[in-house]
Amino acid sequence: MYLMLSVIVVFALLCIAEIGWRKQWFNNEIGRKFVHVLAGSFVAFWPFFLSWNQIRLLSVAFMLGVGVSYTFKIFRAIHSVQRPTFGEICFAATVGLLTFITHSKGIYAVALLQMSLADGFAAVFGSRYGRNNAYRLLGHSKSMVGTATFVITSLALLTGYGLLSVEGLTAPAVIGIALVAAAIENIIPLGFDNLAVPLFVGLVLANL
Repeated sequence: MYLMLSVIVVFALLCIAEIGWRKQWFNNEIGRKFVHVLAGSFVAFWPFFLSWNQIRLLSVAFMLGVGVSYTFKIFRAIHSVQRPTFGEICFAATVGLLTFITHSKGIYAVALLQMSLADGFAAVFGSRYGRNNAYRLLGHSKSMVGTATFVITSLALLTGYGLLSVEGLTAPAVIGIALVAAAIENIIPLGFDNLAVPLFVGLVLANL
């Protein structure tokens, strides 16, 4: 039951984003990040009601779904970005790959939320308030507002995890992980940061 419900929720979010894009309720970037933030945040808590094998199965299914959607232009809202990106396929792959790094529900959640919330909010606030503080790094554009948003959100997520987990996290560890995650988000292009950032956070937390 939970497996099917999970699919339905993600599909519903994709449909809402597509309708919003077609009716011009929001622009291309906001439409993509609507799915990025809400779907990613929902998926982050899958381990609390799905098995690890079920999550891996859904990850493969979503990768196939992204490929089909891109080929036949089904969900144009999430494929409408003008720059080349593999963000959607990396998103789907990360969902499954994280299950091989950790079986801790908390680590899985906080690692995936780095992608959905920290990266998602960075893109939204950066596109809205980052025009006057933009900079270029390795050929792609970033903004001080977007990067600051990422770091602040990442710090909040890691602090929350540290307070709720049995192991806990020291302040230097929280700051260090957040800064390195932000650096990875800055330097890795083409949406591959959707893969690199959560896997980095998951690996570090799983080995502390």
